Amino acid sequence: MPKIVLFCSVSLDGHFEGVDRDISWSRVDEEVHRHFNAELDRLGGFVSGRVTHELMADYWPTAESDPDATPAMLEFARIWRDKPKTVFSRTLRRADWNTTVVSEVTPETVAALKAGAAGDLSLSGGELAAAFRALDLIDEYRIYVHPVLLGRGRQLFPVTDTPADLELLDTRRFTNGVVLLHYARAAPSGSNA
Repeated sequence: MPKIVLFCSVSLDGHFEGVDRDISWSRVDEEVHRHFNAELDRLGGFVSGRVTHELMADYWPTAESDPDATPAMLEFARIWRDKPKTVFSRTLRRADWNTTVVSEVTPETVAALKAGAAGDLSLSGGELAAAFRALDLIDEYRIYVHPVLLGRGRQLFPVTDTPADLELLDTRRFTNGVVLLHYARAAPSGSNA
């Protein structure tokens, strides 16, 4: 069964966005971007919230017209356009670029999404990740920790009363100081899974 994999960049102090949705602090250089591309190209599609989807749809479909777009950015534009996308939104009725709109995050809607996927699905968007996390619907976490302290901004993981045990699958250090922490949901105690 395909998995839901949260891909997210965070500051060392746990913020995925700075004040006013600032993400200029992220250290996505060509090496990191090529890594993202290789990982995302293997997946079956993208799952995001409305805000993230609209930000992506505002740029990636026409990235070729940006004279500052790097080869890795152009490669990602192709990946994003070609992959099926699901956007969770209560306000959108339709979306372009090979996108399906789903109104509610429930175990049933996510199970149906996974059952119809051709591979693992990339989850992004802070509020959507929190909704998936609250229902224990995230199978793996790929957290890219950037060497910066923001002090303020939006935390990736809001306060919750639902703890989760994770198993470290892999780590990777990039030359610019970004570190990937790759975790999977731990099997329940006493399980042979």
